[in-house]
Amino acid sequence: MATPFSHPQRRPPLLRQAIKIRRRRAEDVHNPLPRKAREVEPPSHHFSPEERTLLYEEALYTVLHRLGQPEPNHVAESSELLRYLQEAFQLEPEEHQRMLQQALELEKPMFFLKATVKQAKGILGKDVSGFSDPYCLLGIEQGVGVPGGSPGARQRQKAVVRDTIPEEQTHRTQVVTQTLNPVWDETFILEFKDIANASFHLDMWDLDTVESVRQKLGELTDLHGLRRILKEVRKDKGQDDFLGNLVLRLQDLRCREDQWYPLGPCTETYPDRGQCHLQFQFIHKRRATRASRSQPSYTVHLHLLQQLVSHEVTRHQAGSTSWDGTLSPQAATILFLHATQKDLSDFHQSMAQWLAYSRLYQSLEFPSSCLLHPITSIEYQWIQGRLKEEQLEELATSFGSLLAYGLSLIRRFRSVFPLSVADSPVRLQSLLRVLVQMCKMKAFGELCPDSSPLPHLVTEALRTGTVEWFHLKQQHHQPMVQGLLEAGKALLRLVQDVTGDLHQCQRTWNKIFRNALKIDLFPMAFLELQWLVAKRVQDYTAAVGGQVSPEMGDTLFQLYISLKEFCQLGPDLSEREGVLALDGFHRWFQPAIPSWLQKTYSVALARVQRAVQMDQLVPLGELTKHSTSAVDLSTCFAQISHTARQLDWPNPEEAFMITVKFVEDTCRLALVYCSLIKARARELSAGQKDQGQAANMLCVVVNNMEQLRLVIGKLPTQLAWEALEQRVGAMLEQGQLQHTLHAQLQGALAGLGHEIRTGVRTLAEQLEVGIAKHIQKLLSIRESILPEDAILPLMKFLEVELCYMNTNLVQENFSSLLTLLWTHTLTVLAEVAPSQRSSPLAANRLKIALQNLEICFHAEGCGLPPEALHTATFQALQRDLALQAASSRELIQKYFCSRLKQQAETTSEELGVVTVKASYQASEQKLRVELLSASSLLPLDSNGSSDPFVQLTLEPRHVFPELAPRETQKHKKDLHPLFDETFDFLVPAEPCQKEGACLLLTVLDHDTLGADDLEGEAFLPLCSVPGLPGSEEPEEVPQTRLPLTYPAPSGDPILQLLESRKGDREAQAFVRMRRQRAKQAAQHPPRPGQ
Repeated sequence: MATPFSHPQRRPPLLRQAIKIRRRRAEDVHNPLPRKAREVEPPSHHFSPEERTLLYEEALYTVLHRLGQPEPNHVAESSELLRYLQEAFQLEPEEHQRMLQQALELEKPMFFLKATVKQAKGILGKDVSGFSDPYCLLGIEQGVGVPGGSPGARQRQKAVVRDTIPEEQTHRTQVVTQTLNPVWDETFILEFKDIANASFHLDMWDLDTVESVRQKLGELTDLHGLRRILKEVRKDKGQDDFLGNLVLRLQDLRCREDQWYPLGPCTETYPDRGQCHLQFQFIHKRRATRASRSQPSYTVHLHLLQQLVSHEVTRHQAGSTSWDGTLSPQAATILFLHATQKDLSDFHQSMAQWLAYSRLYQSLEFPSSCLLHPITSIEYQWIQGRLKEEQLEELATSFGSLLAYGLSLIRRFRSVFPLSVADSPVRLQSLLRVLVQMCKMKAFGELCPDSSPLPHLVTEALRTGTVEWFHLKQQHHQPMVQGLLEAGKALLRLVQDVTGDLHQCQRTWNKIFRNALKIDLFPMAFLELQWLVAKRVQDYTAAVGGQVSPEMGDTLFQLYISLKEFCQLGPDLSEREGVLALDGFHRWFQPAIPSWLQKTYSVALARVQRAVQMDQLVPLGELTKHSTSAVDLSTCFAQISHTARQLDWPNPEEAFMITVKFVEDTCRLALVYCSLIKARARELSAGQKDQGQAANMLCVVVNNMEQLRLVIGKLPTQLAWEALEQRVGAMLEQGQLQHTLHAQLQGALAGLGHEIRTGVRTLAEQLEVGIAKHIQKLLSIRESILPEDAILPLMKFLEVELCYMNTNLVQENFSSLLTLLWTHTLTVLAEVAPSQRSSPLAANRLKIALQNLEICFHAEGCGLPPEALHTATFQALQRDLALQAASSRELIQKYFCSRLKQQAETTSEELGVVTVKASYQASEQKLRVELLSASSLLPLDSNGSSDPFVQLTLEPRHVFPELAPRETQKHKKDLHPLFDETFDFLVPAEPCQKEGACLLLTVLDHDTLGADDLEGEAFLPLCSVPGLPGSEEPEEVPQTRLPLTYPAPSGDPILQLLESRKGDREAQAFVRMRRQRAKQAAQHPPRPGQ
């Protein structure tokens, strides 16, 4: 095996460029620390001129003496392969021609066909048993290869091998007894002179041993066996049976073949003789090259592979692209030919690939994933005894070298795999995967038994690399001019770089190392870096002392914020194993707090003054009704809140005082703004003749104040008062937080609110008078005018006025105006509605007016929300007007709807209960009611019992005018009567489905001498009766249990409204009937516990 070369040599241009790239990267990541880890010196991948000459001769010889047809993806033209070799070895044309001529003059190698007879299937059965005892004869016939020659003619003959090939050149396989699918797996080396005139022959025979007829009759199984016996009798004793043959021209074979071949000849008697599985490989022996005579085949192949891969990588680098691990067709063809001609095993090819790739990876750039295939292949085929001692040593050295190099890359992963390059995470993952797989190999465990576990090695590399990276960054940010201010800025940039690196570790790198090796990079890097950062920040703040200039204050504030962000990346208190060096770092910045607060207020005040001076009090747009100064003020206050959140002082008492100062400054700025904006409005309004313009400016001022109120109202949230109160609650006196922060805020909000309400109230008063006038006119319009037309003047008035206000007021102020107007409108309507109880027409106008006013004030979601519109006054007014506008029959239906609702909500059976079965027979248009029983009735007679009966009526009466009430039989002295009576009502289905349609069951106590007493009433909704259209008719009608109820003792609003309609006879009759039932119920109230 060749050794690394130390003497000087002239490197090819592409190789020189690749080496320069490597050196430049090494200089970029140079570590200035005294305790710098030793860099791994990668093994050289270059050869001496003499070795390159031998290797080039070997490659030329391989191409010149290639055998067989090319593989599908390989290069067929030898001239193209020779040009590629000249480029790969960087030879001048004259030198290439000279060496090519020398290779042509070398003695040709001995050519051999390595043939492996694997197996056969589906062959003929020649024995009496139906099986055969097959064996093969094979050899190479020389001097035959011309198309149309003897191989094609002989293929149909028998005994081709015996007849054409000398016995000493004939090879024979073992005999496999009694089978039609024999397996041999035997390999033979067959020599030939000229591939163009040579053919491969294979005969398959059935071994026939001498047996008696009696023995063969014992093996007889069927009629075919008998025919075979008769044929055996005619044949010579011991003569083998021909099974098939195969003839292949060598020049038609590829360098390597692995196929199933059909056996011939195919005749009418034997159309299918089966198939034979053969493997072929053209190999050389006694190669005349100096490398083949002086070095092992494995070593020569390794060097050739290394040279060609090196060329592939450097060629891609020269083209500003990276090699993806795929060999070019020329390189793949040459390496395939060489390995095949030298008869290298798959294991030794994988070994060579590993050694070449692992060595080149340390000096050239290509994906580490290329190393995975040889690792897997070596692991799969590993047997330590297959390698010589020097090969084992070379493999162990490659393991150690790649491991050391990989650890050096991991130590410098921040610069070697920068996130600015898109594929860096993938490349690092690939490297870790290679190292993990390598360390898991059986070969690695046997050859490197003393190696530490990979996670331990990687952890130490990461820890060392983190410290080296920090010092590198510190030197990079070293200021050119010495001074505290410049040093502070440099330290700030260093801390920001460290924080950015930790963010990258947390988001990207930690996941990669955890998935590959179960290593948590981020916590380890944080602990290492926080000690280094803390030492430098503490030294700097101590050097600054208490004399903080404005410029120094800015630098310290930015440094403080950066340290806060840095510490937020660290573990929680519950997860820490000890004290961090940055714990309590805020104390180092305490002298700078007054400078920070004063700077914040000064900047904000100057911004407010500048914003008001430039404001023209013109709305910014249709959707933004406040002016420019309000926007600037909001931004200014947001910046103050942002500064407070950034500061977030850890000490609770000091944090409270800082927050008090922020709130005090904010409220002071709000008062200053109010004074400045009013003065600005007076300044711009002076001399204005257009009063509308002055009103518009006043609207803008009010809108600005509203915007200011909204901004100030967010202070508790923006400054996190609730969290602050929890932190300082135990340290402050009771009520101190309320008396300071909240008092300041409420004072400012109260002043702003008063100013806003005054302006909005003035605008509302101008509109309220007009609304009241239009409502009064609505009632005085003659009856012939439709309600929709009667309310048009009111709606047009509101449309014009509200559109104007919406244009000039922000949504908050416009909503306040709408709320005032809505409250006033409801009050006016509520005042006039009672006087229209007896006039459904007037009530209908008010009802429609209320509906349109609701739509107007809601404005499709742009006005008042439903919860603001639907106040208690509105809901009561809506109910009253709906009832007042309804006809008498509609009111009667509403009454029964309310009783049905009462029935559905009643669960108590203190008055008793009735059980009925009701169904509708659509074919007969008949409602059938089966009154089954009543139970738990009240004893209304003096004897402690009752004489109950039930009256059945369909209500409302105007819906069922033709149906008379029905009654059950009267039961004497029975509180649990069993009626079991059926009643049929001839009624169409349509009335039964109307609103309020029901079956009224009135349970009465029969009195002979006086009026019957009321036990109770029950209401069954007809729409729920089975059999009506839209409902399924059950097989069996279900029973319905209805608790008895009494009419409401207090005045029902519907009955009161009906009673007020003196001229309506139907209404008066209905009211009398319901009053009578209520009077009967009042005579026998239920007793508690009954």
